[in-house]
Amino acid sequence: MMNNQTEEIKQNYEQIKIRARDAAVKCGRNPDEITIVAVTKTQSTDVIKSGIDAGISVFGENYAQELKDKYDLICTDAENVKWHFIGHLQTNKVKFIIPFVTMIHSVDSLHLAEEISRQALKNNRTIEILLQVNTSGEESKSGCEPDDIYTLAKDVINIPNLNVTGLMTIGSFTDDVVQIRKEFRMLRAIRDELNNNYGLNQFKHLSMGMTGDFEIAIEEGSSLIRVGTAIFGYRY
Repeated sequence: MMNNQTEEIKQNYEQIKIRARDAAVKCGRNPDEITIVAVTKTQSTDVIKSGIDAGISVFGENYAQELKDKYDLICTDAENVKWHFIGHLQTNKVKFIIPFVTMIHSVDSLHLAEEISRQALKNNRTIEILLQVNTSGEESKSGCEPDDIYTLAKDVINIPNLNVTGLMTIGSFTDDVVQIRKEFRMLRAIRDELNNNYGLNQFKHLSMGMTGDFEIAIEEGSSLIRVGTAIFGYRY
């Protein structure tokens, strides 16, 4: 029997699944192409366990040490869970998450990609990564500049123990739907150009869209939406 916390998370998660499905169908996409990454930054391990009990299988974290600590506490309860790292990643923290992380969304430099490769080799793993692009132009956001992504992609694509499968961006924190859509379309256009002009046909994923804009992101081609507040409530 579910406790109140699990039941509430389950209801919220089911609502997000319905909204994501409806957004996909509305624009002629297959809803099965959309993965919901449940963001648990600063949430407790009890909340994550409730999320697992509610049927969530993909979790996203922003801080390497926090992710490792949570994983260490609940790994035995989460054998089928996939862990995505979605925040800015410092090279000296890569070693903390490589043994278990499923995907890293936020690779924005050759230096970082090379360190992920080194640590993946040590752990006999191949890590799926996305390249982060700063489509908003905001200095506060991580990500490589749009003009630089083509060089970064070509440099990273053949690095051993990495599987580069797409791009990620964080939309502007604004209610301006036109601006948000413009940024998401930019990421999709970059992805399409990489695939078409550079022969990088493995770039299938677009990680874009959060609680406030994931439906727009789906309309613009997102395959990974990062939703926290709408599932777990506000963080305190």
